[in-house]
Amino acid sequence: MGALRAGGLWWNFPPNGGRNNKRRSSKRPNSSSSDSMDLAKEGFQFPYKQAATAASLTLTGDTIAQCRDKFARWRQKSGDADFDEKEVASILLSDHDWLRAFRMASYGFFLYGPGSHAWYQFLDRCMPQPSFVNISAKVILNQIVLGPCVIAVVFAWNNLWLGKLSQLPSKYQKDALPTLLYGFRFWVPVSVLNFGVVPLSARVAFMSSCSIFWNFYLSSTMSK
Repeated sequence: MGALRAGGLWWNFPPNGGRNNKRRSSKRPNSSSSDSMDLAKEGFQFPYKQAATAASLTLTGDTIAQCRDKFARWRQKSGDADFDEKEVASILLSDHDWLRAFRMASYGFFLYGPGSHAWYQFLDRCMPQPSFVNISAKVILNQIVLGPCVIAVVFAWNNLWLGKLSQLPSKYQKDALPTLLYGFRFWVPVSVLNFGVVPLSARVAFMSSCSIFWNFYLSSTMSK
């Protein structure tokens, strides 16, 4: 989470390793301050598109989780009785926890969207060639670096909003490892597709779309 405060490196890596900026500075030796201002402007470009995409899909996952829980509770009360579609619709739309929904959406907008965008940029910067070795390395790094970070951050974000930071260590001890291991079965094949087929500009959207299922699982885990 501290990386969110790290300025430009988090939001936007300089194209071509900054070589274009060096060419500009060599052509205009007396304009270093102007170049520094240009770099500063480039560095603070927040990825609104990726953040909004992640927020909307995180919200979708939480909505599905809440509707499933309400429907399950209703079925327990009603037993095997026939149900009316209008009655089910009213149950699913009633008593929606909007604070929980906003909590998950804000996590997607402020943390997961920008963070994963920066992560995929970093991986492509380090391993630009779509070779088997590079794709395998990206998939492995995604699981052993990004996966634990996502779980650690979303647990902390949820407990912070609920005012339960003191319970965070026990939450990690109880749910972090099972959640991570469960996620491996889902995210490994998804990551292979993401790094092998999907272009960089669409990776946050693709992973966020796949995250509807994962956010449903995370939201259910958060509410325990």
